[in-house]
Amino acid sequence: MADAVDPKESEHRSGRRRPSRRRVPVWWPLPACALVGLAAGGAYGVLKAPEYAATSFVVAVPDDTTEPATALGFAQAYGRIATSGSTLAYAQPRAGIGARQLRTQVRAETSPESPMIAITGTSKSPSGAADIANAVADALSLSSNQATKNTGVKLLLFSQAVAPTEPASPSAAISGAVGLCAGGLLGGLWLLARPGGRTRRRPEEPEAQPAVEGYASLPAQGEHADAKEKESVR
Repeated sequence: MADAVDPKESEHRSGRRRPSRRRVPVWWPLPACALVGLAAGGAYGVLKAPEYAATSFVVAVPDDTTEPATALGFAQAYGRIATSGSTLAYAQPRAGIGARQLRTQVRAETSPESPMIAITGTSKSPSGAADIANAVADALSLSSNQATKNTGVKLLLFSQAVAPTEPASPSAAISGAVGLCAGGLLGGLWLLARPGGRTRRRPEEPEAQPAVEGYASLPAQGEHADAKEKESVR
């Protein structure tokens, strides 16, 4: 019978090869998630309305009988009540919005090294942000100065808020870049946490046994020597 021809040898001789299937790389979630994050971040930056922020500054000034350290302590206290209900009730008529909405559009910041209070208002319009900041600053000054005789500290408007020219919210490019980084990070985490992410161990190969079977039937060197001595004696 003629030897069977190996199909691989026949393909090699004929020069034809079977079309190989292209496999999808295992790291495909990384660029896919990065692209999705880029698209989501860019869309968020484009569709969301820009937000403006304006800041006014109020300073605590001690009188002749009060130490500067006392003014610094009162500045910290007044910064905490800048967004309280009583202060916002004074600022509501000038700001032109409700107290609940005003609370979400204003924030106050203080510094432990300076008796300065920064009051920032945010709005979808530049003039609205400036009006909110100035309204809360004036309301805080009026309400706190009523107790100046007892505290020895007076609040003065140091700098009035001005309508900003550029929005404080991130642009579409920045939002897209943030989305790209976040998507790439999520894709990398998915690659690490997926069930088949770790390399599979190869099955252990059986240990090679020493080939001693062929030598088992051979006589030892001592047996050869004994046989030769017996033949010589005979």
